[in-house]
Amino acid sequence: MKLLIDENLSPRVAALLRDAGQEAVHVTTVGLGRTSDEVILRSADDGGSTIVTADADFGTLLALRGTHRPSVLMLRSSDHLTPDQQAELITAAIRHVEAELERGAIASVTPERIRLRTLPIAAD
Repeated sequence: MKLLIDENLSPRVAALLRDAGQEAVHVTTVGLGRTSDEVILRSADDGGSTIVTADADFGTLLALRGTHRPSVLMLRSSDHLTPDQQAELITAAIRHVEAELERGAIASVTPERIRLRTLPIAAD
């Protein structure tokens, strides 16, 4: 699984994920630093990547788009975690929801639980 790490997470998270065997790249290393969330969504979709972020806006954007891709793994309440702890949390979450992310989903992850929503998000 290819991971595109959002700018609100440290580049160290991407490096730690690569060290753990994940295919991970930080947005700043691919020229997407300081770009809009929509540009990041398109890039992840075009590249077949799952976005890893702490930004809840991606869920809203995906709901508005009504598409199956890209998937998003969103860290919630993780600002008190170190990059090492964030990378561990991401790795553990991927072990549990990789198949769903491959099919198209948003995973909202805290140290205590994972909430999963299949894409596309239908209007209620």
